[in-house]
Parts: sequence; structure tokens; C-alpha cells
Amino acid sequence: MQKIVEGENVMAKLVVFYSRADENYFSGGCRYVTVGNTEKVAKVISEMTGADLLKIEQKIPYAADYNTCIEQAKKDLQAKARPELVSIPADLDDYDEIYLGYPNYWGDMPMAVYTFLEKFDWNGKTIHPFCTHEGSGLSGTEGKIQSVCKGVVVTKGLATQGSSVDRAGETIEKWV
Repeated sequence: MQKIVEGENVMAKLVVFYSRADENYFSGGCRYVTVGNTEKVAKVISEMTGADLLKIEQKIPYAADYNTCIEQAKKDLQAKARPELVSIPADLDDYDEIYLGYPNYWGDMPMAVYTFLEKFDWNGKTIHPFCTHEGSGLSGTEGKIQSVCKGVVVTKGLATQGSSVDRAGETIEKWV
């Protein structure tokens, strides 16, 4: 989707994110949420930038129970699994600037994010990574994105503690 601004073609922006509702971990305890933390940040970024939104969803989602979910995610990480996705666009040709969001699972991105990233040509594009976590920050995922997405420019990422997402608007705005 190219936008025209005063006679110029301006490429559209896209916020791509992987997020999980259900039972999540927050500062020492678990509770159920209807919207995942990464999705909340993604929506704020989309509103601030006018970017389109695209959610990465696994065909077979992880369990609703937090402990089962993290064990499933750990198993996928150890196996370097590439879970099948519900849907994936044919290309990202209309976008040159992508905000990529994910929770930090075991010091890495969820394997479904790798499934997504490995499907596209990233030459000439810019990725702005952002993650939610409960203490692990970005864990070097910026470099992992760079190594998977040949030809991309990866900017300094944003790490937002999941338990403070609802109060992070100003921090997100400064980063954007």
C-alpha cells in the first residue's frame, strides 16, 4: 500500500507482532489476560505511526496455561522448530519500514517469528524490533533478526516490561 504525499511515493509502515493472551506471567505471579502485552504495544505503535497491523499466529497455538506454554516454547526453541502459521502475506513489497514485536521466550523470539522472518526478502527494508519481557530485555534479538534478515537495517530495539505495558505510552512514543 503506497501512500502519496505531495507528489512523492511514500511506502507504508507495518507493525508485525506475535502476542499471546491467556495466562501470562507478571512480576512474580500469573494471571489471565484477554489481550497480550506485545499486542498492546503493537496497537500503540500503530496508532502513533499510522502503520498497518499484522498478527503472527501459530496454526497450533501454545497452551492457555502459562507453565505449559513456556515448556512448549522451550521445546520449540531447542528443536529450532518453525511452527506453521495461520496465514502469511505473499510479500511485504508495499512496506519499507516494519515494527516487529514479540515476547521474550527463553532469551529469544518465539519460533513462529522466525517462521515469518524467513519467508521474505528484507533487502532495503528497516526493522524496528520491540519486545515485552519480565526481566530479560531484548536478549540480543536485534542481532538475531539481522542474521536472519539479510539486507535489512535493524534499529535499536525497545524492551518493555510486560507488567508495565499499560503505563509505557511515553516510553513507546520516545522510541517511535
